[in-house]
Parts: sequence; structure tokens; C-alpha cells
Amino acid sequence: MNTSEKVAPNSLSNVASARAPKKPGTSPLGSGLEARGVHAWFGNHLAVKDVSLDFSSGTVTALIGPSGCGKSTFIRTLNRMHEFIPSAAFAGEVLLDNQDIYGTGIDVTKIRLQIGMVFQKPNPFPSMTIGENVLSGIKLAQLNVSKSEQQDLMQDCLERAGLWNEVKDRLDAQGGSLSGGQQQRLCIARSLAVKPKVLLMDEPCSALDPGSTLRIEETISQLSNSMTIIIVTHNMQQAARVSDYTAFFLSDGGPGELIEVGPTSQIFTKPRDQRTENYVSGRFG
Repeated sequence: MNTSEKVAPNSLSNVASARAPKKPGTSPLGSGLEARGVHAWFGNHLAVKDVSLDFSSGTVTALIGPSGCGKSTFIRTLNRMHEFIPSAAFAGEVLLDNQDIYGTGIDVTKIRLQIGMVFQKPNPFPSMTIGENVLSGIKLAQLNVSKSEQQDLMQDCLERAGLWNEVKDRLDAQGGSLSGGQQQRLCIARSLAVKPKVLLMDEPCSALDPGSTLRIEETISQLSNSMTIIIVTHNMQQAARVSDYTAFFLSDGGPGELIEVGPTSQIFTKPRDQRTENYVSGRFG
């Protein structure tokens, strides 16, 4: 190659830079989700150490980093799912609208309605129809929604999850009859039915084909206009495509720690930490 030729910028840089910059939502100060000094253990093993992050209303934040660096553990502390594990322990604060979700007297069920979760593997309820799956959350939460309102809510959630046109003529079919990508969007619709303020997504596309992944990403983009979304992903292209902010986690033989966070365009074009540069450029991980 002629030494006078310029090397083209990293494709991830191009993807991230092409996204229109999105500022935090206009909600009052103290709203949104904030993690303060989060530590998480499994028994005596410290898995996440001293992570503080703000997730502003109306934005998408991608959590990236190698396997085993605490990303999934951290995201599960954000709606108190970490405590489902018998040996789990937690220290720190997680604030939703300026209220600590780990505070005394907090109703955990209500917290999980406000901070929904979509998992790596689609998990529709196999014995329920498509329509029943969408509405299952409001029934479990014992929310007072009339029959007519339920139908409108079901359609609205399926539309927002990008699934309505594909299933509107077979709402009585079993949820398990859908393809993997459709099942994942059904799970998103189910999460939306209880009107969460925040949606956590733990590698929601890792088991999906490229076409299904694209549809999920389109759904994320649309949903971010009305809620806060936090997504764990190992797909750097996906992080560059869908997120407004990116947080890089790393475990160097010890607990997972937050190395750097910033606008996604910055993380993929000019990160401050050399370890971030090495990871997003594919030098390790």
C-alpha cells in the first residue's frame, strides 16, 4: 500500500458517529436510574466493584466488555434480581426517581414493574397464547385493567414491540409457536404491558439471526423515546448502532469494574482509556 494513502476509519467509528447525538431526557433532576457505589457478591466472591453510573431518561446505554467482567451481574442489581441467588449480597445504592430501591420498606414487586427485564433467551409462557402472554404481567401484578382496556393495551404493546402485524390474526396461538425472534419481541411486549420506566436487556439478540436482531434493534430505537433502556451486549456493531452511551467493564483477574463511560461516538472513536481502545478495536476480548 502506498504510504501516502490514508487508512479508512474503523467501521465501528463510522456507525457510532452516524447516529444523531441524543441528549438526556427533559425530566426533572433526580429522575431516571442512578447506580451509586454498587458492589455485588456471590458468597465470598466479589463480582462487581464500586460501579457508579447514571442512566438518563429517554436514552439507551450499552454495557460492553469481555465475558466474566460483571455486566450481567451489574444489570441484575438494577431491579433487585441479583438477590434471587441464595448466596448473593449487595452494597451501594440504586436510585429510581431519586428513591433508593434497596431502601427500607420498598415493595420489590413494584420496583420490578417499573424496571422491567428482557433476558438472553426468549421465555414466553408455553401454556399461554400470544395474547395471554402479553397480558400476563398485569394479572400477576393484580393491576386493575378492564377487559376492553386489555385489548387496547395488548395491541399497543405488540405494536410497540414491532410484532402486531405478524401476529394480529393468530393471537390465540401458543406463544411457543413463534420463531425465536418473534418470541423475544413477545417478551418485550409482555414487559411493556405494566408500563415500566426502565427496560433492562441482557444480551437480547445473542441467540437470534441477523434479521431478527435488526427487528429487535428497531424496537429498541422506538422504545427509547419513551423510556430508559440499558442493554448488555457483546456485539460491538450493535452497541454502536443502538446506544447513546456506552459503558466499558473489565475484570483483570479480580472483580468487574467500570473502566470508562461516555457518549457512544466517543467510546468508539476516541476513548480516554487505552484498555477501552484495545477492546473496541478488537485487540482483546
